[in-house]
Amino acid sequence: MKKFLRVCACLTAIGALSVGLSGCVVADFLNKFLGEEKNANVNPEVIATYFDGPKVRPGVALGISVTAVGSANSSQKQYFVDADGCISMELIGQVKCDGMTLVGLQKKLEAAYKEYYLKPHVTVTFIYQAGQNMVSPWGTVTVLGEVGRPGPVDVPSTMDLRLTRALQLAGGVNPIADKRNVQVTRCDKDGKQTKTKVDLVEIGQEGRPDKDMLLKAGDVVWVPISWY
Repeated sequence: MKKFLRVCACLTAIGALSVGLSGCVVADFLNKFLGEEKNANVNPEVIATYFDGPKVRPGVALGISVTAVGSANSSQKQYFVDADGCISMELIGQVKCDGMTLVGLQKKLEAAYKEYYLKPHVTVTFIYQAGQNMVSPWGTVTVLGEVGRPGPVDVPSTMDLRLTRALQLAGGVNPIADKRNVQVTRCDKDGKQTKTKVDLVEIGQEGRPDKDMLLKAGDVVWVPISWY
């Protein structure tokens, strides 16, 4: 309704302007208005980020088991990384692990448990179930603009998230979406932001699945509004 009222106001203004102004001036006014409206869904604070692989980070769930010579086998237990990037382990207490790889955390835990066990062996795995409000260790993409549920979309462990699938997970594109000009912004390791336009109509109606872009964690997808 808000967008409709803005359009009505725009048309009223155009009618008033057209009485005493040239067509070029009116066109410039219309282009400026529509340009501002199309960019209204873009959050300038949301930029693409570089993802350097799955790491332990706050909110991630870990499966950890500890075994040692002369001790009973330990079953795997689930631990959630807290907001400070730590997990709380038996005997050794708080362990800082934010930003670590699974192998790095495994070695850190084995070193800590040497004070308590003979030749401790630690296994660490990621635990993730889609739809269970868990943080994906494989990162997320951010979907903005004319979709049902704007926000982050988890990347699966297979790392094969395509653009159309991400849009489905974000609630699908709205009827007023500009399907021919979806924009994907990606950041490389040097911080360079690259923008790519993707035509959803070409992918679907024109039978070009090869144009369905493979997304990477850290990408930002923007679906603009269409005015025609």
